[in-house]
Amino acid sequence: MSHAEIRPDTPANTPAVSPTASTPVSRQPARQIKSGPNRRLLPWLGVAALALLLLIGLGWWFAPRELHGVLIQSPNQADDFTLMSSTGEPMQLSDFRGQYVALFFGYTYCPDVCPTTLNDLQVMVDALGPRRAENVQVLMISVDPERDTVEQLQTYLRHFDPSFIGMTGTVEEIQPIASSFGIYFEKHEDTGLVDHTGAVTIIDPEGYVRLIIPKGLDGPTGEEMAQDLTYLMRRG
Repeated sequence: MSHAEIRPDTPANTPAVSPTASTPVSRQPARQIKSGPNRRLLPWLGVAALALLLLIGLGWWFAPRELHGVLIQSPNQADDFTLMSSTGEPMQLSDFRGQYVALFFGYTYCPDVCPTTLNDLQVMVDALGPRRAENVQVLMISVDPERDTVEQLQTYLRHFDPSFIGMTGTVEEIQPIASSFGIYFEKHEDTGLVDHTGAVTIIDPEGYVRLIIPKGLDGPTGEEMAQDLTYLMRRG
């Protein structure tokens, strides 16, 4: 009696397949599915990304931040004038071309707003740092010229910053100058006090009025004024 040979890896009910009847196997390589961007586009994508980052950086640098003063969008050139300075020499506003001028109208006998503003201006100059401060000149024009002599201005301003310059003249000389900057002042003869507009006007190196910073006992701090001026310097 003969026994059929059973292979362990072939089911008993599976018909045997002849080697000659096997299905031919294709020898063509399998087509690869591409994923990701085309290699030719990679360099351009890098350039585009770099350009986008540059635009974002420039936008952050030049974008208007929350200013504490009022930025003049269509600035006009300030009218030139000549007054006697605390250095003992007559000076013109145009003598300070090439610098930013922080112009303030006040008086040495002022009990509150003027010393507060001048102290803030001194803090502003310090906050700007030596390099930027070299391009800034603080000027105070007296609205009480009868009492604010050259010597009085010099002694008073020295308490705040030796670089500050005072300017004085007659009421008839100062009144039109103040009006051209939107400054009102009126002296009360009975008390000696002078009502006046508290504001710092920033004039750029070309002589254009660029920024008005309202001042008072609750006005922007020296650091905030420095931030405004720094923004203006960067913007040019």
